[in-house]
Amino acid sequence: MRILVVHGRYRSLAPSGENHVVDQERVALRAGGHEVDTFERHSDEIADWGLSRKALLPARAIRNGEVRRDLHRHLLRARPDVVHIHNTFPLLSASVLLACRDAEVPVVVTLHNYKLLCASGDFFRQERPCHECAGGNGVPALRHGCYRGSKLATLPVVLANEVNRQAWRTLVSAYIFISAAQRDLMTGLELPGDRVFVKHNFVPSTSGPRQERQHLVAYLGRLDAAKGVPLLMRGWDAFRARSPASRMRLVVAGGGPMDGAVREWAARHSTVDFAGILSREEATALLGRALVAVVPSQWEETFGLVAVEAMAAGVAPLAPASGSFPELVSDGVDGMLFRPGDPESLAMALRAVDRDPGHFIQLGRKGRVTHEQRFGPEANVEQLLGIYRYAVSRPAGRP
Repeated sequence: MRILVVHGRYRSLAPSGENHVVDQERVALRAGGHEVDTFERHSDEIADWGLSRKALLPARAIRNGEVRRDLHRHLLRARPDVVHIHNTFPLLSASVLLACRDAEVPVVVTLHNYKLLCASGDFFRQERPCHECAGGNGVPALRHGCYRGSKLATLPVVLANEVNRQAWRTLVSAYIFISAAQRDLMTGLELPGDRVFVKHNFVPSTSGPRQERQHLVAYLGRLDAAKGVPLLMRGWDAFRARSPASRMRLVVAGGGPMDGAVREWAARHSTVDFAGILSREEATALLGRALVAVVPSQWEETFGLVAVEAMAAGVAPLAPASGSFPELVSDGVDGMLFRPGDPESLAMALRAVDRDPGHFIQLGRKGRVTHEQRFGPEANVEQLLGIYRYAVSRPAGRP
């Protein structure tokens, strides 16, 4: 099968993210003998633009005629069987859908976040989940200035969703949600149900050297409120208050807007190490030493990638019972779930790890089995190909 992957690539400070998932999927398809071409735009390019071009960026986020023309020419040359679209914000826009319609090529879209309903893409505001725009009305986002804390910056995001809603509903042959929880939170899109699929991301097995488990908890991810960093700090403080003699350590790896606050907090705690941004190899090595990986996200994760990466490494995840985590992690079987947003519940989970590390080593071993059975590449790629075949046999109509 000939597949064209369309993706708006962006820079990420976290050790894993959407870019990595898209790359892994592409590699797996090629390994299966399929021809995979790419059409990409990089958000890092914006920094090199002149002032006049930057001034047009908000309009381009709504519709980008240059991208539409470029993609249409690419489609005529490549003649793919199907186009698989990932992120379109901000440089690609919904113009990619129009280009595919013009070239009469069926489209599959993977929705990695909540962007088509939520200006910030995460249904998260003021350190808690927010669903004010979940019904499709973006006015609350404008009122709160949800994108980058600015009403002016939020305006084109909301306008893009409003202007392009019909195109997103009618020009896509198949929609892929990366969890059932994400699908259920995005019913406000009013997509045709027969074209909606749930396909978890696949996560390759970890191939790092075997290491002896240490009395260690690892956090790997972006350092911000949505990822639960304030909750992690409060939970660790509560755990230490209950178990002051514990020798269990916490290693925090990542970067982001809370970098300085985490550094200062870690410096005050002899049991906390701040590792900063790690390479993928370094992150794998850290997981290989840890008893558990704590994933304290406060936003409703569309797919808890770090939790599944931990299971791939044979490490039990500690995650909140919200978003996609309850469908990824079986509580007490291959990991542990705690009450969302509750530092005391997280502290109790950490205390359980401290008191019975052998139990969590066993959970990690079961987690590796879960990963092999549910998140390996073979079954995942076959499911993806089935969705492609569906799209090719049932091309979407015109608005």
